[in-house]
Amino acid sequence: MPIDLQTQARQKARQSRQSLKDDPHRPQYHYLPSANWLNDPNGLIQWKGAYHLFYQYNPNGPFHKTIHWGHAASHDLVHWEEWPIALTPTAGDHDQDGCWSGCAIDHDGTPTLFYTGVHPQVVCAATSADGLLTWQKHPGNPIIAGPPPEIDAEGEFRDPFVWQEPDGWYMLMGTRSATVGGAVLLYRSEDLINWEYLHLLMRGDKYQTAPYRTGSIWECPNLVKLGDRHVLIISFQDHEAQQLHHAGYYVGSYQDRYFSHTRQGLVDHGHSYYAPQVMTDAQGRRLMWGWLREERPEAIQRQVGWSGVMSLPRVLSVSDDDVLLMSPAPELAALRGKEFRSENVVIGPDAPNPLSTLRGDTLEISLDVEFQSATVFGLRL
Repeated sequence: MPIDLQTQARQKARQSRQSLKDDPHRPQYHYLPSANWLNDPNGLIQWKGAYHLFYQYNPNGPFHKTIHWGHAASHDLVHWEEWPIALTPTAGDHDQDGCWSGCAIDHDGTPTLFYTGVHPQVVCAATSADGLLTWQKHPGNPIIAGPPPEIDAEGEFRDPFVWQEPDGWYMLMGTRSATVGGAVLLYRSEDLINWEYLHLLMRGDKYQTAPYRTGSIWECPNLVKLGDRHVLIISFQDHEAQQLHHAGYYVGSYQDRYFSHTRQGLVDHGHSYYAPQVMTDAQGRRLMWGWLREERPEAIQRQVGWSGVMSLPRVLSVSDDDVLLMSPAPELAALRGKEFRSENVVIGPDAPNPLSTLRGDTLEISLDVEFQSATVFGLRL
């Protein structure tokens, strides 16, 4: 009897993990594939009780090339199992140079993926008839053949994000307006195949420097309703500043197909958290994952055999003053082991170290500190 696809995926993952098990820098509880390259989270969906995480993946090495869609599933947001690769570039087709980022929806019981085919950058679709195990690309791909001609996008057109409203389906696309900066486009469809471009939902300013730069290209847009507010999450990139990779958000109102914001902020500081995507689970929670980019030199990444890590899932909410709030999914508490507690300890230059007996390379540390005469406090690991 031939070995099924899931068994093959498990065996391959087990072999790869065994070869990398002695790498001291390899994370222990963040999700990452058994080897090779990972970037953006894609296609987040809960299906028959399981959480499914797709992601940008290169099965041929720890570098960004020949991008496929990797696939993992979990019942508890903590323990993940690798599934077979979901999308593979097809020679001579619209995704022959890579299956780039996109999303997943439940279309009347049919799981459906929307993704970016390159090059040129277009929108493609795929469906599954066997519970997300294998995927069939739509024969009419690409369903959107490029940005509208009035947008001077210079080929930057990617990362579909799709949701349903009473009057039809809507899609956001990340792009650029060459003379101005990053932009988000809004589309509408009645059948998920024929899409009408409506208008720019929002446009940035590539010359903006305060409170932070928003770059020349906007990627991975998400529009999420949180309470009575809407949050537009965008990943900012700037080809002129190679180190500009960060995600920002705008909190405001989405009405009559238009978005206006009252507050903006950064999802995460630094350049390592990028391309977040949000899903709604069966509990009604908005869960968000992001790509944790490697800061090590590429030569080191190639040497160790892996690159890129998925963040832990965060639960989103909005404060009364329109700040995006994030907290770790409570399921992550299952990772906790033996607790060490020390209370009412006075720490000074000559005081004994209350943590001197603790050892480990996966520690969760929670501290409440009150200052007396000291002005600086920290931990040295």
